Amino acid sequence: MSRDTSFIMSYGQREESRLEELYTDTQIELLNDCNEGQGFLESLDQLLGDQAVFNSQGETICVMGDAGVGKSILLQKLQNLWSKKELQTDAIFFFKFRCRMFSVLKDTEQISLRQLLFKYNCYPDLDPDNEVFDYILRFPEKIIFTFDGYDEIQEDLELMDVPEVVSPEDKAHPLQLLISLLCGKLLKGSQKVLTARTGIEIQKKVIRKKVVLRGFSPAHLKTYLDLHFKEQEHRELVSAQLDASPHLSGLCSTPLFCWIVFKSFRHLHSMHDSFDLPEACITLTDIFLLLSEVFLSHSPARALLKKRARCTSETFKGGLRSLTAFAKLALQGMERGSLICSQEEITECGLTEEDLPLGFLKTVREYDACGSPATFEFLHGTLQSFLAAFALVLDEQAAVSSILKFFAECSRRRHSCLPFDLCIRNSSKLSEKEPFTSNEHLQFTNLFLSGLLSKAHTGLMEHLVSPGLLKKKQTLLKSYLSTSVKFHLDGLPHYESDKGNKVHVLPNFLWILKCVFETGSKDIARMTAKGITADSIKLGYCNVFSGDCTALNFVLQHRKKLLGLDMDNNNISDYGVKQLKPSFCKMTVVRLCVNHLSDSSMEVLAEELCKHKVVTVLGLYSNHITDVGAKLVAQIIEECPKLEVVKIGKNKISAVGGKFLASAIQKSTSIFDVGMWGNTIGDEGAEAFAEALRHHPRLTNLSLSANGITSKGGKCLAAALKENSVLRIFWLVQNELTDDAAPHLAELVQANTGLSHLWLISNQFTVEGIKHLAVALTHNTALKEIW
Repeated sequence: MSRDTSFIMSYGQREESRLEELYTDTQIELLNDCNEGQGFLESLDQLLGDQAVFNSQGETICVMGDAGVGKSILLQKLQNLWSKKELQTDAIFFFKFRCRMFSVLKDTEQISLRQLLFKYNCYPDLDPDNEVFDYILRFPEKIIFTFDGYDEIQEDLELMDVPEVVSPEDKAHPLQLLISLLCGKLLKGSQKVLTARTGIEIQKKVIRKKVVLRGFSPAHLKTYLDLHFKEQEHRELVSAQLDASPHLSGLCSTPLFCWIVFKSFRHLHSMHDSFDLPEACITLTDIFLLLSEVFLSHSPARALLKKRARCTSETFKGGLRSLTAFAKLALQGMERGSLICSQEEITECGLTEEDLPLGFLKTVREYDACGSPATFEFLHGTLQSFLAAFALVLDEQAAVSSILKFFAECSRRRHSCLPFDLCIRNSSKLSEKEPFTSNEHLQFTNLFLSGLLSKAHTGLMEHLVSPGLLKKKQTLLKSYLSTSVKFHLDGLPHYESDKGNKVHVLPNFLWILKCVFETGSKDIARMTAKGITADSIKLGYCNVFSGDCTALNFVLQHRKKLLGLDMDNNNISDYGVKQLKPSFCKMTVVRLCVNHLSDSSMEVLAEELCKHKVVTVLGLYSNHITDVGAKLVAQIIEECPKLEVVKIGKNKISAVGGKFLASAIQKSTSIFDVGMWGNTIGDEGAEAFAEALRHHPRLTNLSLSANGITSKGGKCLAAALKENSVLRIFWLVQNELTDDAAPHLAELVQANTGLSHLWLISNQFTVEGIKHLAVALTHNTALKEIW
């Protein structure tokens, strides 16, 4: 295991790198059973520990993440740590599987647990008396299983009448064995780690704990850069280009895309006298064209051009036969829902033995029980999507309209949930095959198609396909994309409010915008923006990451009317905020709660929102904002005359930041709702808020819950509020108020100032303190609730 996991395959069968020389940790966020963040793992070796376990009965640790974020290599690193006894576990057996294997096996094939472990994984030497297998059955807690790519299973698992597999000797379909292992029907007590793409939901009763990979942080990215570039000159060159482009930095926060950019830079720099990354805004299509150029330059004919001036079109023209064959293979696999291809399929597509080492494909050894490399797969699923898009562009026989085939598929409302029904009920047979459990691979194909048909790549594509046909395909795609957002929004429910028309979009909305961005067409962007007629758009829980913000900005900057944008509960990070900078001038609602923002984002927001002064709602709850950022938010409150609502709870704001905010709130005549729940402003901050409240003409809602406020701070707030007749809702939940504060709060209640909701639960009051409040209530006519 140590030997097998010590190397990373870089380019097909040509080049390997040591894992320890290139592996870099990514951000591993712990989630609870409601998918709310619970902090980050300090290191991968803690993955199997008890931190953030929300279901002690579950046995599976679920690792979620977007395409290319590093799920597979994380499992390889986990295996490597175990092999070197550096993983926090006492397990002595480690079995690794890829979920796509269970779909490759024939529907009729029946195997036992023993065969699954030893025929399709490893075979114990000299075990004539079944001692190894018997030990595994007696001590399942000594076993670790990893299952990579649950989203790649090709069946719809509605197993309504299939008997549960509970005996290790019984034979069953391999997929049933997988489900029985994950559910604990087989080898109960064993440790399981399962990876899946973001959006694939699994029954909570199966999951012990859940983590999500968030990609590289700026510090991780710098570490990765240093590992790739040993020469200081190259480090500085690449670092300067990353610093100059938030979009490129955002793309490079995804490890796969970063790897392509860095490896391509190194390779093309060695092939030619000089090579810089494109100065224009680089797209995903650019990145995969770069990778393809590197692969095609591996051919013997292209190797002769070493150290000559780089000519991309010549490289693609020289490799057109191979590229067309690989593209055909990719598209065929996409159409039949397969990630695996056989030697026969490869030959039928026109690929030769010379083509295989280029790097597009890699052998798959673990699917063949005899150990021979009988099957192949593309280097990554996104590469298969890219090549499938290339096939749609290159095909001169099919109708022009065929380029839209996957758009039609993706526009359907489909479940992204892969049910675990076998865990809770019986079933009779495997249902009819579905191509995949999610359509993300098709979405990527549409995205790459949009990029390949863009004006920026017309010069290249005209060398590969007839200009007339290329023009027809470009025209059709432009027509389709220009109206796609309008059709998407027209099919969704809209809600009327006092702030205008609101709509909560689906994830496909974001994919359409990403396709528009890949085209680089301002005309399409303008027409798309025109189709967004709602006054407010909610993009919450749409899995928006930093790189997507460029696509969002590309369209929204062409909108003429003001817009409210709710992007709560995503992963846009500081890179994303920087990319949205040109669009903040039009935003009345800026909701960026739960998005991993730091003080750096507050600098951008302060600059833009104070410049344009149209913002009315600012949501920043549950980020990483410190007192430095709080001072900038205070500037926004003070300088934006229309700002009415600020939510900045659950950050890292102390009394220092609390005083900045309180001072700004005191000066504001527009703000009426402030949420500060879950900071640490303490009594000093409470005293500052008391002064802000004393005669505030507008503030009606205030939460200072969970802020470490003691009776000292409580007394100040109570005294100030006796002089305030405007505040209606006041929360002091989860603080440290004792009976000392009770008489002062009772006086506030008795003063009957107009306060209608007072929440004081989870403090340290005794019966004596509650009695003071109870007596005061008899003199109050305005309070509707007191907790």
